[in-house]
Amino acid sequence: MNAGARSGYRAAMPTPLHLLGRRRTNPARFVALGFAIAVAAGTALLMLPVSQSDAHRTTLLDALFTATSAVCVTGLTVVDTGTHWSGLGQAIVLALVQIGGLGIMTLASFVALVLNRRLGMNAQQLANTERAAPDAGEVRSLLVAVVRFSLWFEAVGALLLFVAFHVVHDEGWRTAAWDAVFHSVTAFNNAGFGLRSDSLVQYVGDPFVNVVIMVLVVCGGLGFPVLIELGRRYRRAERNRRPLSLHSRLTLVTSAGLLVVGTVALVAMEWTNPLTLGPKPVAEKVMAAMFQSVQTRTAGFNSLDVSVMNPASWLVMSVLMFIGGGSASTAGGIKVTTFAVIGMMIWSEVRGDGDVNVHRRRIGERAQRRAVAIAALSMGAVVGSGLVIVAISPFDIDRSLFEVTSAFSTTGLSTGITAALPSSAQLVLVGLMYLGRLGPLTLGAALVLRERHLRFRYPEEQPIIG
Repeated sequence: MNAGARSGYRAAMPTPLHLLGRRRTNPARFVALGFAIAVAAGTALLMLPVSQSDAHRTTLLDALFTATSAVCVTGLTVVDTGTHWSGLGQAIVLALVQIGGLGIMTLASFVALVLNRRLGMNAQQLANTERAAPDAGEVRSLLVAVVRFSLWFEAVGALLLFVAFHVVHDEGWRTAAWDAVFHSVTAFNNAGFGLRSDSLVQYVGDPFVNVVIMVLVVCGGLGFPVLIELGRRYRRAERNRRPLSLHSRLTLVTSAGLLVVGTVALVAMEWTNPLTLGPKPVAEKVMAAMFQSVQTRTAGFNSLDVSVMNPASWLVMSVLMFIGGGSASTAGGIKVTTFAVIGMMIWSEVRGDGDVNVHRRRIGERAQRRAVAIAALSMGAVVGSGLVIVAISPFDIDRSLFEVTSAFSTTGLSTGITAALPSSAQLVLVGLMYLGRLGPLTLGAALVLRERHLRFRYPEEQPIIG
């Protein structure tokens, strides 16, 4: 692009995209700074005496860990949310979850808009925004839509959960109302914070509570681009028009496939476990396994005691947590589209195809390289942190790897060792939650913005592979 073209391009860009769109400014830095400020503010608020119940004392690490877990919508805890924090403390945790959830969807979509303005149509497709995101000039409508979608899902979920807690389970209306709001917000934001020490184990046989929580988790984990595209597609004026974008199709199909695989695997591995599914009726076994499979989309609730599951179940759940949910969603992990692209790359290589094709679309080489880079760097972070936890704590590799995967993928599921870890190991998890929340988003943006076009190419040579 020549100087005149660049000058005209900058002049056409609106504020604040004008500031973020310059080559020397990476919008991911603003995302990282915003989350760091929210964590610091949350830590300070949770350290206030009025945020704690009279019977408990909060250390700085307790407050930092909880604030990071809430802002990064993880759900891992070192203190019991329902008993350690006062009503105000619980409200602060909920507010941090809401800020983190809305911030993730808004900032992720906003970064996508910046990349769209910077890189043109081809890069829009590579940034997974294709036809799902609005044009860069629609920033205000984008923010309004994100908030509207989030609050609508949370309000409907809270109403349904209030009916379950108050009418079915006989809670007082005030307690039921607060429980309903708290669990609805944390479920849609894939946070997994609960007000009961056993999470949702006492509701393992309640299909109503299970279904409401699962629907909230799945909708929050699909991502704003998919939600808005589905909303537009099924409006009366836009029915029977163009098909769903490749991003939406990959997200929906891969998410559904992983849900089924997780359910089947957990049913098979826990069917005879006397401490989990063993004594339950068949229908309840399937529902509990499906609920737990949904939670590995990085929500973090549990209706079964994870600490007494088989190690094989921990491994399956770790893989599912590592994959995570949809792009620009409240879910964590490397994202299902990253996993789908890598899977299609492997399938194409096995078949001997020259291109990676899916749904009559060809996935570009740059998108393939970015998917591999994100997955490889994320795997390195998880394995490296797992080895550190094993070295500085008394727990074995199975539990340690599960814990670090849960932290990095911002899931919040635990085998019960979080509070028992030494302070240094808990600080490792704090860093992992922050890195895991920002990693795929900031790394993806950084890789796009660092794209270089060389004026030459070296001679090609093929090393021996395998």
